[in-house]
Amino acid sequence: MSRPPEDRTDPTARAVDVLVIGAGQAGLSAGYHLRRRGFVPIGRAAEPGRGERTFVMLDADEAPGGAWQHRWESLTMRTVNGIFALPDHPVPEVDQDTPSREVLPRYFADYENRHALDVRRPVRVRSVRRPVPEQGDPAGEHLVVVTDEQTWTAHYVVNATGTWTRPFWPHYPGRESFRGRQLHVHDYVSAEEFAGQRVVIVGAGISATQLLEEISRVADTLWVTRSEIEWAEAPSSGHFTEAIERVEERTRRGLPPQSIIRVTGMIRGPWVDRAEERGVLVRHPVFTRIEPDGVRMPDGRLEPADVIVWATGFRPAVGHLAPLGLRTPAGGIRVADGRALDEPRLFLIGYGPSQSTVGANRAGRDAVRQIVADLR
Repeated sequence: MSRPPEDRTDPTARAVDVLVIGAGQAGLSAGYHLRRRGFVPIGRAAEPGRGERTFVMLDADEAPGGAWQHRWESLTMRTVNGIFALPDHPVPEVDQDTPSREVLPRYFADYENRHALDVRRPVRVRSVRRPVPEQGDPAGEHLVVVTDEQTWTAHYVVNATGTWTRPFWPHYPGRESFRGRQLHVHDYVSAEEFAGQRVVIVGAGISATQLLEEISRVADTLWVTRSEIEWAEAPSSGHFTEAIERVEERTRRGLPPQSIIRVTGMIRGPWVDRAEERGVLVRHPVFTRIEPDGVRMPDGRLEPADVIVWATGFRPAVGHLAPLGLRTPAGGIRVADGRALDEPRLFLIGYGPSQSTVGANRAGRDAVRQIVADLR
């Protein structure tokens, strides 16, 4: 019996040895190390499939820069939480008050050109799946990547999609009844749009405290978190290594990835000190429900609100990997050393312990090292 057409691999699919999804910090690191190990972008290969190892990089954005091009304007090079240079190319020296969304996209674009990575954009990956073999044939040795442009087959897929496109909105009773405005930090532009309003800021991370300090200059703010904040000193190298190991253990077991900051604790940045000096760094317990004109607090009182800003983090953007069936009952993907334990042709970088910029660099390098070792 023949298979349904949708189960067949597209006969026009292009074949590469490695396909990289995403051109943020992790993806560019992987591209650099592929080039360094002799892989050639598919468009530059003299005889694809005959002697040259090839790769292709796909990115959903219109322009270089990864998530940085979408950050709010007041997030400057001075206030951004840690920038680590891409391999073999230092971050340019600029005025520290320049918005990061201006500096870093230019830096990424220059990097792509300098190393001839030939990133294809905008290309959205719809799905990654295993091939369905013809009757009587063994399973294929590649993965099938379906995009809005065409279909690819690759011996290895390096997924570097990060989290920016998956803002997390927690559920609270009555959220749909609120008559004011709700937005996630993903869509924040500037404090000026809230001038003179009552703004509830939800969240306990760096973004929440940065927005609190900024918005409180022009608006009346109410900052709420689920639990008290445990302020931490800058972690020692040993403490940071221990935190990485704890996150690695979670991803190895297939638990949902946990941010490094959640393990190390919140560091008091200068914006925290400024907010405290002005008397606005006042944490309240999170509300029990949302009502049309405000939020109902645990003690029963109604706090009026015009705006609710959800600084509640992000989740890994891995929905296109669903056809591989890798998600565990706990909600994560089992990953060790950047490699999916249940699909060794897939690498997830910028995931779990490699979410930081330095971690993403190392993950790109380590993924390519494993691919090269396999191909040998």
